[in-house]
This record gives sequence, structure tokens and C-alpha cells, in this order.
Amino acid sequence: MLNPTDGCHVEFVEDDITHWHCIILGPSNSPYEGGHFKLDILFPDNYPYVPPHVQFTTQIYHCNITSGGHICLDILSNNWSPILTADKVLLSIMSLLADPNPDDPMEIVVANMYKRDREQHDRVAREWTTLYAMP
Repeated sequence: MLNPTDGCHVEFVEDDITHWHCIILGPSNSPYEGGHFKLDILFPDNYPYVPPHVQFTTQIYHCNITSGGHICLDILSNNWSPILTADKVLLSIMSLLADPNPDDPMEIVVANMYKRDREQHDRVAREWTTLYAMP
């Protein structure tokens, strides 16, 4: 068990240091507050030269995260750098929860709602948090 950053809990899967299960706490003052969001993290053989594969296994209503858990985050793809650490990746994901980027969405309907009716968006996101992410 390791805890690389505040708001995260990480465990190795079957003592495999290249496969982690992580729980990220929903950020305060966000519609995800109080939620415990599970992630699956796989570090490839050529890490740190390529990014880890990170995927949400908890359903989340977020414009930058697909219903299948895939994350639209530049440091997990074209802006990856070997100097980035797992800690930085987790911090970036927590930041994405606190501050979505509706201008680069993976879920267009969610992004449109975020832009057009933020109150409704936050209400739905809180409902999903209650349904899927409460401990």
C-alpha cells in the first residue's frame, strides 16, 4: 500500500508494482465532493518513456471522461514526458475533476450541458457521484 499524494489511496494489484488500484477523493466544492472514484493504472514495460494507462472504473459524469472510463488529459498522451511522475498524474486527474475542460471534451453532451446550464450539469454530476462513488 502506498499513498503518493493527499486525496489518493493506492494499492498494488496482487503485489504487482506495475498495476495499481487507486481511489481518488472527489474535490471539495465540486459536484464530485464526497465521492471515492476508483482508477485502474497500468505502467507499461517502457515506462517512464511512455505514459501509464489510467482508466476510471467508477462511473462519473464528466465531459473529459468517457462512460468507459477513458480520460482526456494531455499528459496521458501527446504531452507525456518521462519527468512526469505517478504523483503528478494523480494530481492532474484530481485537478481535472475540480476544473473540467469543456472545450476539449470526450463527452460532448456533458460538455454542452456544462457550458449552457452549469447548475443542471452539477446536479447530474452530484447524482452520479451519489449513485456510483459513495463509499
